[in-house]
Amino acid sequence: MTTSGPESNSRSKAALYRNGSVYTAADPFATAMLVDGDTVAWVGSEQAASSIADSKMDIIDLRGALVTPGFVDSHAHLTETGIALDSLKLASVNSARELLDAVAAAGGSGPVLGHGWDETQWTDATLPTADELDRAAGGRSVYLSRVDVHSALVSGALAREPGLQDAEGYDGGAKVSRAAHAAARRAARSLPADVLRGYQAKALAEAAANGYVALAEMGAPHIGGADDLRLAAAWNTPGPGMPAQPEILPYWGELAATEEQARSLVSQFGFNIRGLAGDLNIDGSIGSRTAALRSGYSDARDERGSLYLGIEEVAAHLAACSLAGIQGGFHVIGDAGLDTALAALDLAAEQVGEQRVRAAGHRLEHVEMTDADAIARLAKYSVTVSAQPAFDAAWGGTGGLYGQRLGERSRSMNQFAALYAAGVPVCFGSDSPVTPLRPWSSVRACLEHHNDGQRISARAAFLGHTRAGWRAAKYSDPMAGQLVPGAPASFAVWEVEELMVQVADGRVQSWSTDPRARTPLLPALDTGSDPACLQTVRNGVELFASPALRS
Repeated sequence: MTTSGPESNSRSKAALYRNGSVYTAADPFATAMLVDGDTVAWVGSEQAASSIADSKMDIIDLRGALVTPGFVDSHAHLTETGIALDSLKLASVNSARELLDAVAAAGGSGPVLGHGWDETQWTDATLPTADELDRAAGGRSVYLSRVDVHSALVSGALAREPGLQDAEGYDGGAKVSRAAHAAARRAARSLPADVLRGYQAKALAEAAANGYVALAEMGAPHIGGADDLRLAAAWNTPGPGMPAQPEILPYWGELAATEEQARSLVSQFGFNIRGLAGDLNIDGSIGSRTAALRSGYSDARDERGSLYLGIEEVAAHLAACSLAGIQGGFHVIGDAGLDTALAALDLAAEQVGEQRVRAAGHRLEHVEMTDADAIARLAKYSVTVSAQPAFDAAWGGTGGLYGQRLGERSRSMNQFAALYAAGVPVCFGSDSPVTPLRPWSSVRACLEHHNDGQRISARAAFLGHTRAGWRAAKYSDPMAGQLVPGAPASFAVWEVEELMVQVADGRVQSWSTDPRARTPLLPALDTGSDPACLQTVRNGVELFASPALRS
């Protein structure tokens, strides 16, 4: 096995993993896998492994561990994730007082950064004032992103940054949204490149330790700008002595009006931009009440969210990308936001032809509020839905955020089963730092969807987190995301309690170890804990290893 570090570019001896389980379509009972350089050379039985093992191989005794294709996160933000990991963690605060105490206790110098507060979980949802944040921080600038990162709390010191007070979404208080939030975020993360790179390294280490071999980085002018995306993409070509990292699949969320402009936006970077898609926002989020709705929020009837783009702008972008053969796409959450996206798809098809629109393989992020007609139209245009199952786990169900904000409409959120049934391509991600880089928790969220009619099997959820992520990014290697001979050696090794076939259909046995199913087994996810990652490998290069793997 090739390991990361200065010697990473040299080929080492082949590695034989044996005495475990291998998740592969080639053999549902495989217990061993041979890796030769950057490629899976063979998968098969323990008996066959004994016949091919020799002293020239690195023999790794799995001791019952599971080898699976590595996970792909289809929507992530490296710098924001690193900042969230390394700054004030506010998910557990229960009041404005506790939040202010956390700010007051923050060490260091420079801006006080934090992430994860959610006033819907507080007994008293009253937010602190900007003056209170100033006093708590001793005059330092404060930026505290809400859990959905569509609004934030800022101190008066930060609010005085140029342009922020004149932006939409600033009302003189501590909470900022819309354009004011974008301005506050830019000001707070205006940090030296080496500091930003350090945050990205922390995020990538977290991803590798949780079995991810690739992440779709959703860059945009309002998030970190082009320089931030360049920093992220640079991890794909590490210099001498630099450790290998999960692959970055970079997207850029900037609007194009013509084919020439679309090509220019892509070519400005000098590396392979996957598409002009991602956080190119049609609307906002449910938690911040900026997702665009057909009718008012249940807990604020006069509010319907925000439409940041109109049908004509969205259609022009999709048409331009279609003509250029570039994947286009948008962030869309509310039903009115999706109405805009679908009307724009119709208009773009009128302008450039339905076949060109379909061939471009456009994608929409989140797509939380759908109905049967919307799903049929997504299928018609072969639009990929990049969804976040952990959203449902965090905010679905009785008493959750969705119910508070949307009432009965919350029942039809995140219709994974309906999307699959209609043939809509689906891939999954975390939107980290909005939800953690915990892929098995995300798979479990698909199995335990708050609406049992929208649950999908563990196998479907797992494929949505692995092979589908590569396909959604139009990756050049069609074998990526599977462990079969000739496929890239990109995988993770997991310590598991039990392996099962798990389905979401209540009419049949949901948990089975019957080998006659001839279905590759996955970890039992009803145990209350996630499998522990023992090793992560991308293209034959070790990204992460637990001491327990070879102990």
